Amino acid sequence: MSVLEKVRPERPVTARSRPPRVTDEHGRRVRVGELALRYLLLLAVLALTVGPFGWQLSTSLKGTTEDIYSSPPGFLPAHPTVHNYTRVADTIPVWDYALNSLKVAAANVVTNCVGSALAGYALARLRFRGRRVTTLVFVLAMLVPVEGIVIAQFTTMRELGLNNTLVGVVLPGAIGAMNVLLMRGAFRGLPYEIEEAAYVDGADVWQRFLRIALPSVKGTLAVVAIFAFMGAWDDFLWPLIVLSDPSKFTLTIGLNYLHGTFANDERLVAAGTVIAVAPLIALFACLQRYFFRGVGEGAVKG
Repeated sequence: MSVLEKVRPERPVTARSRPPRVTDEHGRRVRVGELALRYLLLLAVLALTVGPFGWQLSTSLKGTTEDIYSSPPGFLPAHPTVHNYTRVADTIPVWDYALNSLKVAAANVVTNCVGSALAGYALARLRFRGRRVTTLVFVLAMLVPVEGIVIAQFTTMRELGLNNTLVGVVLPGAIGAMNVLLMRGAFRGLPYEIEEAAYVDGADVWQRFLRIALPSVKGTLAVVAIFAFMGAWDDFLWPLIVLSDPSKFTLTIGLNYLHGTFANDERLVAAGTVIAVAPLIALFACLQRYFFRGVGEGAVKG
């Protein structure tokens, strides 16, 4: 047998024998160390963002016999209890405050979604004199701090007779400049050919807006709804200035009384904080699919 016959041919490398390739979302190969570093950074960001809320939730479930200042601190409660939440309801009318906040937030969501959609469509699709100047005004409105116009807003509400009313709380934030620009970017990302075809078929402006443009930007509408709800639900300064009747207080003002009177009872304060944050988490959980889809709608060039 010759030497060439004794040499065994190399085994061909098949797809199964190759080591698995780790790729990112763009199909590019990623090293294992780089991938591990990414996950470590994501875990660090998760700990910084979710960690404080998790600690508050844990504190709210701890009983009075459990030490919350122990060293090292215990994250999980030894004997979980919901007694702190009932104590919050017994201390302040938390559900009445939550209902007032829900009314303000719901009205803010409706006005922002409707007004921002109309204004954004007009700035993106309609041709009229002063359109660029109007867009610039909305951009400049985002640069003005709230503290700089709060006195003018309060004077306006007083002249209109809307002080100490929930309408006075809703009106200044009825249409946000950022929401208008978000809707403008989303409408600009839609192809013009679709509306041109509808225009040839005889559709007027309202029909093109309601039947073609608006259903195509549901994701951005969800983003506007979440931002509007969060802004109205978490607002503290403006309701504190406008409202003086305790029966009309929103939840943020009511929880401030909880902090001031029972500042030493951290369990009670933590339970009130969880009650205030829970609706925001529920809203985002319901709209997260549309939220992540809507973030990129305004980034598409038309």
